[in-house]
Amino acid sequence: MVYTILFASIIFLYGIIIGSFLNVCIYRIPKKENIVTIRSHCMSCGYQLKWYDLIPLFSWAALRGKCRMCKAEIAVQYPVVEAVNGVLYVIVFLCCGVSVETVLYCLLASALLALSVIDFRTFEIPVGFNVFIAVLGLVRVLTDLSGWKGYAIGFFVVSVPLYIIYIVTKGRGIGGGDIKLMAVSGLVLGWQCNILAFLLGCMIGSVIHVLRMRLTKAEHVLAMGPYLSIGIYVCALWGRQMISWYMTLYN
Repeated sequence: MVYTILFASIIFLYGIIIGSFLNVCIYRIPKKENIVTIRSHCMSCGYQLKWYDLIPLFSWAALRGKCRMCKAEIAVQYPVVEAVNGVLYVIVFLCCGVSVETVLYCLLASALLALSVIDFRTFEIPVGFNVFIAVLGLVRVLTDLSGWKGYAIGFFVVSVPLYIIYIVTKGRGIGGGDIKLMAVSGLVLGWQCNILAFLLGCMIGSVIHVLRMRLTKAEHVLAMGPYLSIGIYVCALWGRQMISWYMTLYN
């Protein structure tokens, strides 16, 4: 138990640190700004943040959510993304232990979190995230070469039908970023879990978006990225168990 708590704490710290970088990506990538060379700064006054202004979670709390210089409000998104990324990492660790899958799924979780926030705001999934997930998928295939056919099929099993829908509806039925996301997620999950991830994402999206339209008067246009990401994350960790349980119902 002590070992687990210690490791989980370390992984949480790694998660919030990477979560801090995700905030940079979320803000700058849609604006086509460099995420490496430009130093972190206040969006209102331009004050270049010092190292003690960049400690994940703690700096925001210490500054009470305001810029040190101009006292402008710092969006609550920053600590929320950091904390959520840390929690996602801990969940992965508790499910997979110390393994290659833990590293892969933690990185996958970060990519899914960042692209979800961007897609929710802009209705676009930057191609770089899909390329990154594709790389994770190739690593996954290399670590499980005996099942390479399942991952290869996973690349096409959802993305091809979605692409047909895209062509038939002239892009109104599904977004190109969503198609690419389901293609590369198939390399990570395999074909069965990828189908399940898509179905879960659609069901979750339908329920949540209907509630949003009722409660907040949200638009009918639906950003699918966040909901597909939830399905992908869930199936990466529990997809095979869910499928096995489902199959037992018919045995």
